[in-house]
Amino acid sequence: MSCSTFLHDVALGCALTGLAIASAIAANTRQAEPAPLPLGPARFRADIRSVKNSWDEIHDHGAATFFLARVYAELGQPQKGLSLLRSCPWNEGFDPNGVGSFKALRANAEFEAIEARVHRRFPLVHRSRMAFTVAARDLFPEGIAADPGRHVFYLGSQYHDKIIRVTATGAATDFVSEGTYDLMPVGGVHVEQTDHSVWAVTDPGPKDRSELVHFDGNGRLLERHSAPGKGPHDFNDFVLRGSREVYVTDTDGNRVYRFDRRTRSFSPLTFPRPILYPNGITLSGDGNALYVADMLGVLRVDLPSRSAQEVRVGGHLTLAGIDGLYWYRGSLVGLQYGAGAYRAVQWRLDADGLRVESARMLEYRTPLVENPTTGAIVGSDLYFMANTGIDNLREGHIADRAKLAPVRIARVQLD
Repeated sequence: MSCSTFLHDVALGCALTGLAIASAIAANTRQAEPAPLPLGPARFRADIRSVKNSWDEIHDHGAATFFLARVYAELGQPQKGLSLLRSCPWNEGFDPNGVGSFKALRANAEFEAIEARVHRRFPLVHRSRMAFTVAARDLFPEGIAADPGRHVFYLGSQYHDKIIRVTATGAATDFVSEGTYDLMPVGGVHVEQTDHSVWAVTDPGPKDRSELVHFDGNGRLLERHSAPGKGPHDFNDFVLRGSREVYVTDTDGNRVYRFDRRTRSFSPLTFPRPILYPNGITLSGDGNALYVADMLGVLRVDLPSRSAQEVRVGGHLTLAGIDGLYWYRGSLVGLQYGAGAYRAVQWRLDADGLRVESARMLEYRTPLVENPTTGAIVGSDLYFMANTGIDNLREGHIADRAKLAPVRIARVQLD
């Protein structure tokens, strides 16, 4: 079956009509609450010091200001947060709507005016459509990967610590069953297209064991590698570079590692500023540039020279806090949470890959970006998980079972 046939089959698996989505949009445009900032007060105070001490090295001061506003609000200082929100460059698209950190400001007239101003400048965008639905209500997937050669998708589970394989119609079977290899909560997932093997990373979980794991095409464990040195560690996402290298983001450790597949060793990358909760990661089309997203933006690493530079936004939509990050024909595509309300965006880069020339909102303030995390590009389409439910999973426990719902996979065409 060709890639185009695979895309056609996925389209036939649509489980929610455009009319139903339109009705949901009309009924409620308030976003689900973005995932809470990680860790606790001590870490927040350390983050404040880190941002202030590296202010001159930070390119996107709007991203830093919005992040500090959230942190101060989390620390019980909402008025300090509001003061910082006043100075945000709202033309970059920061949107405090639904952000749990700002709960104490919801009845504040100035805060409401800020929300209204943002929504006038950045109205609702609905370009996506449903591709298929996964019936499992308690999967809580963080990572999704596509294998067009086998016409399937793979999703990891943060709750059941497993990986499932899903067809184009949403039919799911276990690829790596719960408890088989004592996995911790599964994060990012990728397919090695040359042999259809599957890689994944795991959160530390109850055993404090964050790992990079590799399975053959039938789900048998080939190798597993624990995060290096003392923690905290949280392997979040990764990208495969040829047969030799894997690059991994460690969100809690504020590091990015190169994993050498031959020596089976990790080595940290260096950046021109401190990185803050690195998450999304991708390679340029030629494989020579690595893009790493953190709460303050995106950094580009020239892999032959190992030099790193900030990607400049130049007044376009901020690059702050991107979860799933992907390369597509000279542009970056991302599922974003660090700018406030969840959204999917495509940023067109200049010829050097160091500056955003334009930005195109793909989905914003609709039920299809309820709480997305990652996606997968197949052909010219981005497939992404619209409602992972991650915000309903707290310390490994389901906060509200009434909120459980099948996982909707959305599809949007890229330029």
